[in-house]
Amino acid sequence: MTAEATDPAQERLRRWRLVLGGDSADGTGCALSGRDAAMDGALTALYGRKDGTAPGGRERSAGLGASAPSVARWLGDIRTYFPSSVVQVMQRDAIDRLGLATLLLEPEMLEAVEADVHLVGTLLSLNKAMPETTKETARAVVRKVVEDLEKRLATRTRATLTGALDRSARISRPRHHDIDWNRTIAANLKHYLPEHRTIVPERLIGFGRATRSTKKEVILCIDQSGSMAASVVYASVFGAVLASMRTISTRLVVFDTAVVDLTDQLDDPVDVLFGTQLGGGTDINRALAYCQSQISRPAETVVVLISDLYEGGIRDEMLKRVSAMKASGVQFVTLLALSDEGAPAYDREHAAALAALGAPAFACTPDLFPEVMAAAIEKRPLPIPDAA
Repeated sequence: MTAEATDPAQERLRRWRLVLGGDSADGTGCALSGRDAAMDGALTALYGRKDGTAPGGRERSAGLGASAPSVARWLGDIRTYFPSSVVQVMQRDAIDRLGLATLLLEPEMLEAVEADVHLVGTLLSLNKAMPETTKETARAVVRKVVEDLEKRLATRTRATLTGALDRSARISRPRHHDIDWNRTIAANLKHYLPEHRTIVPERLIGFGRATRSTKKEVILCIDQSGSMAASVVYASVFGAVLASMRTISTRLVVFDTAVVDLTDQLDDPVDVLFGTQLGGGTDINRALAYCQSQISRPAETVVVLISDLYEGGIRDEMLKRVSAMKASGVQFVTLLALSDEGAPAYDREHAAALAALGAPAFACTPDLFPEVMAAAIEKRPLPIPDAA
């Protein structure tokens, strides 16, 4: 807050002035100076006026220009004046509104941007057009985002799934501290003795302890069409985390109209990401056919399809494959997105058809994903958000 704007009423006018952009009809009568004027300049360079021009009749893009130096200066300005979360939004808007994606092919630009999941998605979409001189810088940007995501997600994911694996390995002669009392009581209710007001259990049910011989198999099947960019990033990180767990055998498959198995690269999610190719059509049926061919232990397998369900392949065959997998004992999970952005546009008819097969489709946040996987491993109902 500036010195001039300590009065609450004046502060409100100041904020409205920054929002409205200083047009003669904004009605605030508030003049900006110093830091506020610089903030206003950064906003005007990007958003300009509603008629497509910046104040003074300039074209909207004139404030940034088409050169890397001017954009780099603007990126420095917004990082000075706005918090990181706002900077990320403004960067995305600059790429979308002003067509600045190609400037990201220059190393100097990549060094100036605030790295986030959306920027990674943009870089992946530009991967094939990226000159060799830029790829090293791009990989460094992507690696920073991936490492930050791993720090945020890995520990909780491993802990949640380790617990789920332990509970899924039921044993019939458990030690006292391994007894699953809820299941034991439910299984022995017929042995209730009213005169003693107690149950004499004839059969104990216990939690097992997951060992190398009690593996689960997880197949992540990821739609790499352009709208799924953020989901591809998160799924690659989770794939690497799952692959690091000895009790889970993880396979990662990406698809558009072709299918690519990136399992061999799961030790480095950055390699996985640069092995994807965002954009193109979608053939879910072909991808599921490949996944189905990789299943050796259906009752111990979880298949996670991450897609907006716009199918360019054979719809009926896709549904038949899902039905067959579920009938064989596979736990089938359908995620419309794996990101913090909520559900994208998706094929509602296909989503309804999958729900009728017992595989409801819903958008999943990265924070919820470990719980979804734990429920699938334990063969419990999935924790589907109310808004799904």
